[in-house]
Amino acid sequence: MKKLMLVLVLLVVGLSLVLAEPQSEGAGEVYTFKYANTQSPNHPRSKSMELFKEQLEKASNGRIKVELYFSGVLGKEAEVLDMVVTGSVQGCRGGLFERANKMYLLYTLPFMFENTDQVIKLMRSEFGDKVNADALKNGIYVPACGCAGGFRNITSNVKPIRRPADLRGLKMRTPPIDMTIKTFKALGANPQQVAYTETYMALKSGVVDAQENPFSNTVDMKFYEQQKYLSVVNWQLHPDPLYVNPAWYNSLPGDLKAVFDSVAESTMIYSDTIWLNSEKDYYYFLRERLETNELTPEAVEEFREAVRAVWQSYVDDGFFTWDDISRAMAIATEE
Repeated sequence: MKKLMLVLVLLVVGLSLVLAEPQSEGAGEVYTFKYANTQSPNHPRSKSMELFKEQLEKASNGRIKVELYFSGVLGKEAEVLDMVVTGSVQGCRGGLFERANKMYLLYTLPFMFENTDQVIKLMRSEFGDKVNADALKNGIYVPACGCAGGFRNITSNVKPIRRPADLRGLKMRTPPIDMTIKTFKALGANPQQVAYTETYMALKSGVVDAQENPFSNTVDMKFYEQQKYLSVVNWQLHPDPLYVNPAWYNSLPGDLKAVFDSVAESTMIYSDTIWLNSEKDYYYFLRERLETNELTPEAVEEFREAVRAVWQSYVDDGFFTWDDISRAMAIATEE
């Protein structure tokens, strides 16, 4: 709670400094920022965007109006991201980050991080700033990036996952993310690409046997209702970039760009704080409803060995180099 209060204090102080900046000419024009994500209004991602709306409209003195659309009402993640690229929607958060910049996949290397503090430190470093900036080359502006919840873990309707061998032949729902698909293929599973908003019915109908997500997503989308087992494998974390249409952003006067960027950065810090703090509660919720197991240290090493070729494949394909990986790990683990 103290950490959350500190974040809120810093956010207010930062925005007060932005509000003190003089307004540019044309201050009467109003800019609309239409935003969407597929999570429910109660999800931490959505909650943080409620704060974004409140603070951005306040800090811009009403010159930026924010429209929020949750629960996938504007479409699936891929569809909404397409809308951001074309400009019919101005912003979104969700997966598909390799479309923005393939370097985001470095954050997702399986079993790379020991805890969430490491990945957040990396995302907020100069290394992370460059990854965000380079998304512009693919037609997406990213003012800030956070962490999409805690570690991703597995639920199954067939059996608990204790060793890599337990995944062999399992019909695993995966998002359309290359890293996830390659990882579960390497572990012997049968990856099935299913849209996030269609996963519940896929689990219920038996199209897939299992799925992997942070605890928060598994609860928010009620996936647990169609599952028997929760396996805490802590295999991966996802970045959470705020995708923005660059033409819309560039249409803003200079002072509003500064306001927008400041609020975006503060929002992502707030999002990380409330989302990660909530993960423990979501875990306890799931543990009461599903048979739960955690990996032994020996099993973790088995998984790391089984996915080592996945790391190498991305180096071989030119997504990033071993030097990039080494530099990222040095930043993440620096005391």
